[in-house]
Order: sequence, then structure tokens, then C-alpha cells
Amino acid sequence: MKRPQRPAGSTTPRVLIVDDEADLLELLELTLLRMGLEPQRAMTVAAAKKLLAEQWFDLCLTDMRLPDGTGLELVQHIGQHHPQLPVAVITAFGSAENAVAALKAGAFDYLSKPVSLEQLRALIKSALKVPEKASEAAAPRTLLGSSPAIQHVRALLDKLARSQAPVHITGESGSGKELAARLIHERSNRRDKPFVAVNCGAIPENLVESEFFGYKKGAFTGADADREGFFQAANGGTLFLDEVADLPLPMQVKLLRAIQEKRVRKLGATQEDPVDVRIISATHQNLSGLVESGRFRQDLYYRLNVIEVRMPALREMREDIPGMAEAILARLAAQSGVPAPRLSEAAVAALKDYSFPGNVRELENILERALALCPGSEIGREDLYLSVPEAALEDTAREPGAKWPLQEYLDRMEKEAILEALEKTRYNKTAAAKLLGITFRALRYRLERLGID
Repeated sequence: MKRPQRPAGSTTPRVLIVDDEADLLELLELTLLRMGLEPQRAMTVAAAKKLLAEQWFDLCLTDMRLPDGTGLELVQHIGQHHPQLPVAVITAFGSAENAVAALKAGAFDYLSKPVSLEQLRALIKSALKVPEKASEAAAPRTLLGSSPAIQHVRALLDKLARSQAPVHITGESGSGKELAARLIHERSNRRDKPFVAVNCGAIPENLVESEFFGYKKGAFTGADADREGFFQAANGGTLFLDEVADLPLPMQVKLLRAIQEKRVRKLGATQEDPVDVRIISATHQNLSGLVESGRFRQDLYYRLNVIEVRMPALREMREDIPGMAEAILARLAAQSGVPAPRLSEAAVAALKDYSFPGNVRELENILERALALCPGSEIGREDLYLSVPEAALEDTAREPGAKWPLQEYLDRMEKEAILEALEKTRYNKTAAAKLLGITFRALRYRLERLGID
């Protein structure tokens, strides 16, 4: 379906509001008119679809409950037929599941009833700044490589740049999780606002709350002046929570509330302040496993993990290593003001055979060291100092019965025990869980983690 064109000479943004409550429609229309926008109303899903087919809109606001369908249905329709149109949903108070479902379906953002006009204005201003194409917001950084794994990640990041949905990035250490978060920010409508990166594991537990939310003068001994926290510093922009799994449980409760209410209270303050931040989180740990073990709150997990991005390990895209190494060498040489050396065939082969436990970060370290120590214009195999025959180790690890890497060995043993229990109980999962001495929920988690269908 072709999207209608903007009327010639029209510069006033047009907003489609879809709701069957007359009072809320009046409130929304009045707010939009006062902002200098042109509202158009629809009271059913069918009426909204008809208007979308006939007219140009810059934004759509829809309630979740409508007489002939749901707002989720409309979000999916817009995503399929009008992918450049941002759509936000209005959910009933406390309906976190609906909000998360809408964000996963492609909604730009959401509002909870009763609608806060302050949050409504902030959402509208943010949505109307979304670029027509994420690629128009050129970013100086990029993900190197052309393998299918990295191409999939690049496409997903471009899509996420047009949304306000919380994103959780997983992957091994050094695989580029922070770079992915920065790319989402730099290609979004928030690119002119701050990107604040926080290593959650590096903050002492007794300082976590004051670091996140700030404090008022006199709130505690040593608080000599008012100070903003990470949320206030990132207001209007993106807050990147790296190693979020390391947050203590009491802080997880406070973080969940700040994300849901979009408000924070400084230590020592008597009132809350509104904040507009997009949350992107990351960890190299298995967050769902931490939920299962009680070390991470399930409600916060569902709030953070609305959309998951998995960064591939470097060993999963070995075909990209030569090109990545060449690009990294060129950048490092330019920074040092020296000509970029070339990699010998033996050096390239050694890099492709290496397992890279530290991923791209380790590749950069290896090449930076080689550039500093290499005496000539060519980096040889010996200049890389890959003293351990990683390829041989990998071949050994793949042998049947090998006990390393340890995690792969343990997973294999666990999988065998689960399959044996399922066979003994004729695939009755409840009975299998009892036989294994674990809860049904724990078994379900392990089946998912180990890929057992």
C-alpha cells in the first residue's frame, strides 16, 4: 500500500488520534491545537485505517481498547503499510504488558492513563523529530563486516533507531555492545541530546541511588551542593546501562519505578522530577538465568528486554576478520601519523584461525601492539604474538567427550540428563522436572536455553 503524499504547500504536522472516549479526544485535540498541530480524529480501527489510506499523517496516537479491535492491531497495520509513520499507544494505568506488547509490535512509545499533558507534549515533540530514514542521520561510527550475522544486526539497529522501545543488548565481552547502543542513539531523533553510558558494576552499592538519581544539598554527610544523577544528565537523550545484571536488587526496584513513571526523586528532595530518557541496557551474562535464580527482578527484566539485540562473537564471522583488521589498522595508523602496514598472508590466516575470546576489542589490542612493534611495512604472523595455537585448541574442544570449554561440556551433560528424563516420562515435562529434582519453571527455562524442542 502506497503512503499518501503530503499536500503541496502544507507545513503543519498532522496527527491522527484514535480513541472512542469523547472526553479524551477533546483533551488530545485541544493539546495538539495549542502546540500548533493539526489533529484528525477516528473512533474505530476501521475509520483509522481508512484515514491512513487517504491522508498524510506525521504521527498517530491510539488507545489500546477500541470498539472494533485493539490499538495493537493498528500498530501492526501501520508497521506493515506505513512503516515511516511513528505511532504511540495509550494504555490503561498499570497495563505494563500492553505497553511492552505495543513496543515489540513497533510502537514508537506509549502513554499511561490518566494522560499526563507534560509527557504527551514531550512524546509528540520527540516523535515529530524522527527522520524519514534512519540512514539520513549519518553516524561517524559503524559496525565493520559484511557477514550475514553483522548485516542482520545493522538492519535491526536502523529499525530500532526509529523507536523509543527499551533495548537489551547481549553478547560476549568485547563484541561491541556499547558501540551498538551508540549507533542506535546517533541515528535516532535523540542524537542531539546526551548519550550517558554507565557501568553498573563499577558503582559502589552504597552510592548507586545517588549516582542514578542525584541528591540535594545536605541530603547526607558530604553533600555540599545539589547534584544531578545519570537520569537527569541523560534527559532528552539515551541512558546506556552496561552490565545491568550487576545492579543490586534494592536498586532494581527503584530503577523499575523510574522507567515506568518517567520520574525520579533526588535524595533529600520532597518531589519527583519528570525525565525523558530512552533506556538501552547490556550484559554479557544470561539475564533470564539470573531471573530464574532470583538475582534479577523478573518485572525489570521484562521492562528492559522489550527488544533484544545479540551481538555476534568474532569467531562467528571469521570471513569478516581480514577486512576488519585492515580497517582497524588504517585507523590506528592514522591516529599515530604513520603509514598503515599490510598484513601478510600468514598473519591473516593466523587471525582467522584464532578464537578471539576478547572479540573485536581483543583484535584491536593485537593490531595496536603489532603496529607499535612491527619494524617494517608488513605485519607477519610472528608480530601478532598469538602464542597459543587456538585453532588446535578449538579442534580438541570439538572432539566427542571433550571437557573444555567447560560451559559447553556442562551444557552437553545437562542436555543429556534432561533428554533422558523426558524419555523416561514419555515427554511429560511435569514428571520430568520431578524426576530431575527441579521445578517445572526451571525445566522450561533449561529447555529454552539448551534449544530442546
